[in-house]
Amino acid sequence: MAATLLAALPELGQLGHKQISALVGVAPFNCDRGQMRGKRRVFGDRANVRQVLFMAAMVAVRYNPVLKEFYERLLKRGNLKKVALMACMHKLLTILNAIVKQSKAWEPPKPEAEVEKLALSA
Repeated sequence: MAATLLAALPELGQLGHKQISALVGVAPFNCDRGQMRGKRRVFGDRANVRQVLFMAAMVAVRYNPVLKEFYERLLKRGNLKKVALMACMHKLLTILNAIVKQSKAWEPPKPEAEVEKLALSA
């Protein structure tokens, strides 16, 4: 995934999260014309990046606690599995964009019990 992102998406870290999502094709766009109101669709230019993100999101919703909780929350809300997975792809791309932009390693949020323990010890 890293090699594909570096080779096929040199804009990573230079654009905002909305622009990078639209460029890759994971941002939903309205398909409305006149009186017609259609479903939201995703499309974009970088299909190879989208394919790699799809596979990475499949693994992430299984093993990454942040994306797993996000995916399960969307499913409980009634979203279709593919729609929830697309939202996870969008979130994963946003996280990766922020990592590259800030040049910092990603730190998952600490569980609430651990945060309370640190607060009490301070």
